[in-house]
Amino acid sequence: MIMSGRGGGNFYVIALALSGVSMHTASTTSQFILIGSALSGALIFGKAKTLSWPLVIFFGGINSLMAFIGGFEAHLFSGITLKIFLAIILGIAGIIMFFPEKKAHKNPVDRIGYWNVKDGKNLYVINLWIAIPLTMITGFFAGMVGISGGSFLVPLMVVGCGVPMRTAVGTSTAMLAATAFTGFLGNTLHGGFDPSLAIPCGIVAVIGGLIGSKMALKTKPKNLKSISGLITIVAAIIMMINTLAKG
Repeated sequence: MIMSGRGGGNFYVIALALSGVSMHTASTTSQFILIGSALSGALIFGKAKTLSWPLVIFFGGINSLMAFIGGFEAHLFSGITLKIFLAIILGIAGIIMFFPEKKAHKNPVDRIGYWNVKDGKNLYVINLWIAIPLTMITGFFAGMVGISGGSFLVPLMVVGCGVPMRTAVGTSTAMLAATAFTGFLGNTLHGGFDPSLAIPCGIVAVIGGLIGSKMALKTKPKNLKSISGLITIVAAIIMMINTLAKG
């Protein structure tokens, strides 16, 4: 999941839920695991210079704030409701990844609501009218259901903002740690954290994050985009089937 810029929160939640862990505990544990795996992945992507720090700060800041709010309010929803939310948003995000990528801008856009990000030789034009509300919604639901938000942020950057896939993966991974941390705090304030479950899983996820990030640097961007979309759709289907079967 780090290889595709996702972090793996969707699969962590699903694996824990299928193992009999309550949805609220699964969400909190998932975000703890994400902190470690995302930090390890960001370390590799940072060294390879395949991430954009201006985008990390912008998307990550908004996403993290809303993740805390979503995590704090998660106790208001039942486990089944959270599972349905997770399945739906993952399915949408996976389908979006098969949309054509937006062509990168060659010239800045000088209009209110557009942010021209010059990062080295690259120019990214961010439509703030679209990016801010979508990032806020993504952060809220990510914190609520225990995922990282990368499932939506990668499509937003690639399809909506013209950010190259490899850069989007690195940027998303660097954001995940902050988003997972704030979501984790929000969930933990209402309980649900089990150190005996979270710590061993977190250690294994760090190892996976290091391996996945190195593999991502050797994989073609087009293949990364397809892998990212397919993995997200599969996660959505598994969660929905499990939810309906128990409902």
